[in-house]
Amino acid sequence: MNELRAFRDAGRSDETDAAATDVLPHNIEAEQQLLGAILTNNDIYDRIASVVRADHFFEPVHRRIFEIASARIHKNALASPVTLKGFLEDDEGLKELGGPAYLARLAGAAISAFAARDYAQMIYDLAVRRELIGLGREISAKAAKVEVTSEPKDQIVEAEQRLYQLSEQGTAERGFVSFLKAVTEAVNVANAAYQREGGLAGVSTALVDLDKKLGGLHKSDLLILAGRPSMGKTSLATNIAFNIAKAYKRGRLHDGTEGAVQGGVVGFFSLEMSSEQLAARILSEAAEVPSEQIRRGDMTEAEFRRFVEAAKALEACPLFIDDTPALPISQVAARARRLKRTHGLDVLIVDYLQLLRAGSGKENRVQEVSEITQGLKAIAKELNIPVIALSQLSRQVESREDKRPQLSDLRESGSIEQDADVVMFVYRDEYYKEREKPGEDNLEAMAKWQETMQRVHGKAEVIIGKQRHGPIGTVELSFEGRFTRFGNLVRPWQDGSEERF
Repeated sequence: MNELRAFRDAGRSDETDAAATDVLPHNIEAEQQLLGAILTNNDIYDRIASVVRADHFFEPVHRRIFEIASARIHKNALASPVTLKGFLEDDEGLKELGGPAYLARLAGAAISAFAARDYAQMIYDLAVRRELIGLGREISAKAAKVEVTSEPKDQIVEAEQRLYQLSEQGTAERGFVSFLKAVTEAVNVANAAYQREGGLAGVSTALVDLDKKLGGLHKSDLLILAGRPSMGKTSLATNIAFNIAKAYKRGRLHDGTEGAVQGGVVGFFSLEMSSEQLAARILSEAAEVPSEQIRRGDMTEAEFRRFVEAAKALEACPLFIDDTPALPISQVAARARRLKRTHGLDVLIVDYLQLLRAGSGKENRVQEVSEITQGLKAIAKELNIPVIALSQLSRQVESREDKRPQLSDLRESGSIEQDADVVMFVYRDEYYKEREKPGEDNLEAMAKWQETMQRVHGKAEVIIGKQRHGPIGTVELSFEGRFTRFGNLVRPWQDGSEERF
C-alpha cells in the first residue's frame, strides 16, 4: 500500500516542488485505510460524513475516489471497487497508480473498519493544519504587497475572521440527533436552570420581574432595547452589564467545560459615551453618589470614600468597554471574537445600533441598518452569546397622546423587528408628566398634577413588544435618576427587604 507514496516521491523531478509538498502535513496511509473501509462497507460513510469532506484529502486521486463514492452512497447506490471502476477508468491520476486495480487493493488492505472515525478525524486535523499554513502564507503575501486599497487594519480583521471561522469549523454541523439525546440536553439545561439562583435558563439581569418575563438572557439571541432620548436606555444597559459582571462566578458547566456558572463576562461597545463617562455612571450606581456630583467633583468626604471603595470593589469585575466611535459591523465582530478568545465573553452590549457603520456602501439607510442587524444576529449565533443592541425611536412617538412606544416606532423598523428575538422599550411616564406642569395659579390642575407625579415618580416600564420564545407584556421597575439606577419595584404588599439591586 505504500506504492502511492513511492510513486509520488520517485516522480518528483523538481526538488523545490518536493520540499514545498513535503512541508505540508498529510497521512497517505490513513486516507487509504478510510477509503478502503468505505469501499468495503458503505455504512461506514454515515459515521464519518460529518467529519471529513473530499477536499480534506491530500492526494487528488483519493479526493476524486471519495467524491464519487459519496455521490453514489447519497443516491442509495453501492460504492465498491467494481461500481467505481467505470467512473475512474479514464482518470490519469489513477492510471499512474495502476488503474482500477488500485481500487481493489484499497478495499483488500482495509484492516480496521472500526477505527474509520479516528482515521477521518486524523485526515480532517491534517487538512486544517494545511489550511493554517496556506492562510499564513496568504497573510504574509498580502502584507508584503503594498496597495492603496488594502489597509493593514482591514487585513488584520480579515485574518482574524478567517482564523475564527477555521477554529469553528464543524462545530455547528450537528445534523440529526436522536430524541433521547435531545431530551438529555433539554434536561441538562433545565437542571442547570433549576440549580442556578432564580431558576433561569439564561443569564440573569438581576432585575427579578424582567428575568421572569424573559427567562434571563438566552444564548444566540439578539435583544433590541429601544427608547426615546432621556428614557434611560443607556442607564438600563449599564445596570444590566454591571449586575451580570458583578455576579460573575467561574466553574464547571454541566457539559464538563469551564465557564460562567453565574453572571458572566460582559463586552460593552459604547459608541456614544466615552469609557470614563460610562464608568462614572456605573460607579454612581454602586457608590450611591449622584453622577453630576461625580462629574463636578462636588462630594462630601463620606461620599468620596464610598466612591473610592466602590471603584476598588469593581476592579475585578469582568466588564470590558470599547468606546471607539463609528465602528463598522465587521470590526465589532472581530473585536468580540478577540475578547472571547482572550478573556471569555458571555454577553455583548452595543450602545447604540444607529451609530454603527455597515461594511459596504449601501443605497439607503434602511439597507445599512438591515446589514447591521443581520451582522449583530450573526455575532450572537457565531459566539453563542446574547447580544443586546440599543436603538433610537422615531419622533412620531412625541405626536401621540399616549407616548408609550410600539414596534412601528423603531427607526428603519422592518429589519430590526425581523432580525431581533426580543424587542424591548424603556418608558418613563414621569419624564413626560414633568413637562405638563400647570401654572401656579391653577390650583385644581396643580393638585391633580401633583397626584399624578406622586403615582409615577421613581417608576419605569420595560415594554416587551416582541419575544420569539415567550410572552409579551410590561415589566415595572424602579428608577432613581440621581444614581441612574434601575431596580426591582417593591409592591405595597411586599416587605421592603425583598427589594434587590
